[in-house]
Amino acid sequence: MDPLAGLLDGPRARGAFMLRACFDPPWSIRVEDRAPLTVMLMVRGDAWVTPDKGEPLFLRAGDLAIARGPDPYTCADDPATAPQALIQPGGECFSPDGRSLRDTMTLGVRTWGARLEGSMVMLIGTYLMRGEISGRLLDALPPLLRLTSDEWECPLTPLFTEEIVRDEPGQEVVLDRLLDLLVIAALRVWFSRPEAEAPAWYRALADPVVGRVLRLLQDDPSHPWTVASLAAKAGVSRAALARRFSELVGEPPMAYLTGWRLALAADRLRDTDDTIGAIARQVGYGSAFALSTAFKRVYGVSPQEHRTRTA
Repeated sequence: MDPLAGLLDGPRARGAFMLRACFDPPWSIRVEDRAPLTVMLMVRGDAWVTPDKGEPLFLRAGDLAIARGPDPYTCADDPATAPQALIQPGGECFSPDGRSLRDTMTLGVRTWGARLEGSMVMLIGTYLMRGEISGRLLDALPPLLRLTSDEWECPLTPLFTEEIVRDEPGQEVVLDRLLDLLVIAALRVWFSRPEAEAPAWYRALADPVVGRVLRLLQDDPSHPWTVASLAAKAGVSRAALARRFSELVGEPPMAYLTGWRLALAADRLRDTDDTIGAIARQVGYGSAFALSTAFKRVYGVSPQEHRTRTA
């Protein structure tokens, strides 16, 4: 498997929160929903996205921003505009004095704001649970990133714009899959940028030795790999591989393999009905007990608890 494909295979929206927001200046929305990932696609006008920590981003029509939770941020016509609404977990919306705005600002199917033909229109897609996004993907992203219309032109944008306001049978599933595809398309472009803060292992793919080892581990995680067997495949000594891998990736080969196996197990617990024993064998553990011990040590819960929480 292409390691980037393995990373981007994570998004699986399930009843994602979708919204078409329409406003005229001055407007400002404070977001404290603790969602793991939110996509903001500018259709018309412009906006500022200001995280509590970090620099604000300016978005024009055609630009896209992705916010990685759970840290809060504010979307506004100007960073100085005081918030007029507060978004809390589950997409619940309140005024600064605590009044619900769920109905008072509804403008139609998945459309919300002050005026239907507002000068600013933003499409928003929010993954509501961390289990819908691979932990490895979230860990690889900055808190806030932007792609400008000069950097990418996604053919999904017109379709997303049209589908978000439709009310047809199965529409929720259609929108979930469109959101997944939009995220994957955007992140593929972002990771290709030289200045992208890609994870160390991603940058290490360019190394002729470490890149080969990473691909071996990604392609066949169930194989009983050792440093010696990996070194033999890469044509270097054990010591040379261990040193170079740690320098470029930031952890030893076996530690990386453990993390990759457990990430795969977490995703399969979420996405399949396979038994824990079957998943253990698929990712390189000899028994359900062995997987459970390693899984709980890293994730803090048993595989069964993880499955229940992300169901």
